[in-house]
Amino acid sequence: MNILMRLVGSRGFLLCVLVSGISLSTAQTSNVFSPIYEEPLRADGQNVVPLFDGWFPNDDGSFTLCFGYFNMNFEQEIDVPLGAKNFIEPAEFDGVQPTHFDTIPDPELTREFRRHWCAFSVIVSENFGMNDVIWTLQTQGTKLSVPGTLIPSYVLDEEETSGRDTSAPYLSLNDNPPSFRGRRGLFEGPRRTRVGEPVNLIARIRHSEPGTWVNWTLHQGPNAVVFSESEARLEVSEGVIESTATFSQPGSYLLRIQAINDTERRREPTYGFEFHCCWTNGFLRVDVSE
Repeated sequence: MNILMRLVGSRGFLLCVLVSGISLSTAQTSNVFSPIYEEPLRADGQNVVPLFDGWFPNDDGSFTLCFGYFNMNFEQEIDVPLGAKNFIEPAEFDGVQPTHFDTIPDPELTREFRRHWCAFSVIVSENFGMNDVIWTLQTQGTKLSVPGTLIPSYVLDEEETSGRDTSAPYLSLNDNPPSFRGRRGLFEGPRRTRVGEPVNLIARIRHSEPGTWVNWTLHQGPNAVVFSESEARLEVSEGVIESTATFSQPGSYLLRIQAINDTERRREPTYGFEFHCCWTNGFLRVDVSE
């Protein structure tokens, strides 16, 4: 039996999941339906919950739908290849979702629950209407689905918001000056390397204020990636943050970088992402040979 459950989390986001193959009585006690409480957060063995973060209009009349996720493990990273356990419907939108899911921080170190905001986006046409884009993800034997739709209450500010006076940083992943910002994503590559040979990663940042924080991670790929610096902060308004990525297995990888300017993060790490604005996504394709 399939059951559609809708829950409102502590930060006001709507969690809507379709759970397959369980009874109603099981659903009422299953820990996957209580992501806003501390008890389900464990070192390993828990699910990754797909989430719809909202949408925003584009200048050409189309719309961008943002999706994120909540890995309920604070030690276990989870990988789910594209396919029967990780897919998007309609099929024309399939393939942009992550296959690697980072952990949350250890809940003993913080009382704030971190999730991964707008890890990818889907662009739909201006006549898409109130149809759904549905992301389905199966982890730990449980299949969860989340629909993304253009409901008015889920519209997001992009690329800046006057309400909190924040804006997304400009980003470049090469030697050109930073000229892109926003969650639709800056795409670049492929870069080419060999197993064991580090790839230089360059993030050129420009913002009206200092304090831009960046985070590199694996978005898609067959194996783990080692970053020399996965997180860094630019303490000036314009500059370069450098890192390297090293791969232990050949294949095609997609790296993701998120850049957010938030000087308040020194005091409250979740401030910027908590209000759904404003940051920039970048994606770098790397092809690795033997």
